[in-house]
Amino acid sequence: MFNLIDFVGSISNWMWGPPMLMLVVGGGIFLTIRLGFFQILYYPYILKQTFGTIFKKHTGQGTVSPFQAATTALASTIGASNIVGVPIAIAFGGPGAVFWMWIVSLIGCATKFSEIVLGIKYRELNEDGQYVGGPMYYLSAGISSKAIGETLAIIYAFFTMIILAASVAAQSVSATQTVAVMGVSKITTGIILTILVSVIVYGGITRIASVSSKLVPFMASIYVLGALIVVLCNITTVPSVFALIFTSAFTPSAAVSGVAGSGLTAAMRWGIARGTYSCEAGMGTAPVAHSAATTDHPVRQGFWGIFEITVSSLIICTMSALVVLTTGIWSQVDPSVAASMPTLAFQSVMGDTLGGLLVSLSMLLFVISTIIVQVFYGEKQCEFFFGTKIAKILKIFYILAIFAGALGGLETVFGFLDVILGVTILPNMIGLILMSGQVVALKKEFFSSSKYYLKDIRHH
Repeated sequence: MFNLIDFVGSISNWMWGPPMLMLVVGGGIFLTIRLGFFQILYYPYILKQTFGTIFKKHTGQGTVSPFQAATTALASTIGASNIVGVPIAIAFGGPGAVFWMWIVSLIGCATKFSEIVLGIKYRELNEDGQYVGGPMYYLSAGISSKAIGETLAIIYAFFTMIILAASVAAQSVSATQTVAVMGVSKITTGIILTILVSVIVYGGITRIASVSSKLVPFMASIYVLGALIVVLCNITTVPSVFALIFTSAFTPSAAVSGVAGSGLTAAMRWGIARGTYSCEAGMGTAPVAHSAATTDHPVRQGFWGIFEITVSSLIICTMSALVVLTTGIWSQVDPSVAASMPTLAFQSVMGDTLGGLLVSLSMLLFVISTIIVQVFYGEKQCEFFFGTKIAKILKIFYILAIFAGALGGLETVFGFLDVILGVTILPNMIGLILMSGQVVALKKEFFSSSKYYLKDIRHH
């Protein structure tokens, strides 16, 4: 068994090296060029259409509001890795990894935008009268070759259905470990989590979206405000930290203190990987949530994908980076325990109790929100294969995965997560590239129409 685990680990390391990064980042660059770098040129306008319209009523057809759809997707995107993943990237890639994380996040905007646009274009009304969509729908209906499209859709939905069950269990493990320091047993944590998530997810997308629209802003605000306090208490180091990020991104240098690797190659490798994971562009999960949104045009909802990346990667991940860099913790902790950096950084300013509690609370909320939405995503993959009635029954397996994860003993299963994730990304990225012309056409339609973009400009 240990040989099998080692073998799977070696496949995972190879897959998530150059092959997967070339596919995801290369695909993102291709889409960015085809879309005319719109995520940069129209960024101020996109912010107005997302952050600036959160409390406005939206026209069009849909099941939930655009903001609720975005926060539902964000609930899955923002996870414990937003807190501990960035310090790990810095530990092994040096401060320059942060710069490359920003770059790949900007590139990922084109990918996530394309996913959501196609998700809206090819969404369907299910038996319950709710809008559903995602890669499994746009792959099967949007590719000119029906055989290729349906094959890609089946591969995506089948392996996503599997990986979400394992991912739910993995998130449950994180929640159990987070509250274990408070003396709460695994069984108690598992029972509470299972009941809490069940009550929410069995209310359907409307209840999930309602909870997410309140939980996500709350949990993000707690963490970002706490991080701001830490950074402000070390404000004098901020200019030198930004200078270090930019110089380390382009200048090969020897490892600094406990940092395992701060050369140019290491900075790019870890920064690109962190950016890819944090924005989830190419994974295809976001359009599953966005397909339920009320919107008058696919492109307008696509803007909310850029909103997500702004919040998850460019705000939360950046704050995690600044916390460990401005306090100097990044150069004092051994890379093998890099996940402890955020807690140590918060404790250096707020004290052991308050600092540790704030990080633990943030991680717990991030994990719970992720579990809720991943159970919903799993149900939608089942629905694609079996319909709504059977999908509601199969949802129980995702609920049981929460309890199984809390009890532990699934470490062997978790070893397959990255490999299966790679298998799900492949058909989605192929589909996005094949259907990129459709995204370009919809983008041109939106930005040249007096009904959409030109009307917005005149209004402002």
